[in-house]
Amino acid sequence: MESFDLVVIGAGTAATSTANRCASSGWSVAVVDELPYGGTCALRGCDPKKMLRRGAEIVDAVHLMRGKGIETASLRINWSDLMAFKRTFTDKIPDRVEGSLIKNGVTTFHGEARFIDHKSVEVDDTALEGRYILIATGAKPRDLEIPGTEFLIDSTQFMELEALPKRILFVGGGFISFEFAHIAARAGSTVHIIDHGARPLKAFDPDLVDKLIQRTENVGIEFHPRTEVHTIKQIDGSFKVIAECDGNEQNWNVDLVVHGAGRVAELDRLNLEAAEVEFNEKGVTVNEYLQSTSNPTVYAAGDAGDTDGWPLTPVSFLEGRVAASNMLKGNNRIADYRGVPTVVFTIPELTRVGLLESEATELGLDYRVRFTDTGGWYANMRVGEDCAAVKVLINNQTDEIVGAHLFGPEYAELINIFGLAIQFGLKTADLKKMVSAYPSVGSDLGALI
Repeated sequence: MESFDLVVIGAGTAATSTANRCASSGWSVAVVDELPYGGTCALRGCDPKKMLRRGAEIVDAVHLMRGKGIETASLRINWSDLMAFKRTFTDKIPDRVEGSLIKNGVTTFHGEARFIDHKSVEVDDTALEGRYILIATGAKPRDLEIPGTEFLIDSTQFMELEALPKRILFVGGGFISFEFAHIAARAGSTVHIIDHGARPLKAFDPDLVDKLIQRTENVGIEFHPRTEVHTIKQIDGSFKVIAECDGNEQNWNVDLVVHGAGRVAELDRLNLEAAEVEFNEKGVTVNEYLQSTSNPTVYAAGDAGDTDGWPLTPVSFLEGRVAASNMLKGNNRIADYRGVPTVVFTIPELTRVGLLESEATELGLDYRVRFTDTGGWYANMRVGEDCAAVKVLINNQTDEIVGAHLFGPEYAELINIFGLAIQFGLKTADLKKMVSAYPSVGSDLGALI
């Protein structure tokens, strides 16, 4: 049995931020992961996805400028070269992350961790005991209870494809489906998205989601709402997807079927019962200090914890720091999720921070809505984009922004200013005083509020 002040299960953002903070405070820390160090975001999610998106951005930008001085005849994505470009980033991550941990005095282990009692885990033949244990194992694709799920690939496998199939179908109408569909369509694939609900991306403003669907269909992606997958069959090297829409059977013959129907906490193999750690599909059940409600030795952060935070990398980092502070100093800090933006990185991107209109109404707020179609504004006209809009919710009593929803080019940067305003209670009068670089997307801020 090897003993540590802290044993961290996982090697992603939440895990490494906690481990490094505790190790720098003099604690003995162990980190264990069966996968290469770095976590989902750096290796299998946000970062490599954004590198693939760059190729699609360029194709889209050129097409938007067709007839405006740009010729498009020979433009195409070389998928294998784009994948090689992605690996120039991801290949360096595991050694870099593990090396940083070791430099900070952290002991690293490779293998599958399983609890053997309230404060110990086993990794292969080695038992690790911790005064505290942090679970930061991330998330995995949700199990779909339909025949033929063995033929699905997930986002991790999609980002390792050496060649992109011509016909692709995405199951589910979430982040993964829309983001990868926008990349695949610009790379030349015929793409379908099917979703069982009437409207996808329910966490985002419905008016702007409608804009996104319009833009999605304009680039040739077919979106099928209210459609339930019944079966996936393999036939002669391709796949037949059988579904039902409004009582009618629909079939698609495709070369690839991708799981984009949501993710759940990756906890199955931890043997949490041995440690009496309560959990659900959202993650370990924790209190406001990110401490397990059933085993005070255990904390959880990131996608492995059932918290109020979005499943986002910045939130994982925040929760890792909060968990570290609470273990080091006793429960003293609560994660502040105000002003945390989230983005669907389609082309262009859909963003949100703060409340939806329905949420503001439910809370009984006295608020006004500033909705602006920005498709004809200079910042978007300059790049040839005519599908863009902004909706801002403003508290009439305080003049503070309570929600902002943006769809358009470079709005993933602009949403950060709205997040800052919500985080620190800035009033619209404060924001209008800001003098921005011009012409820039940020210079539109004052006119949007």
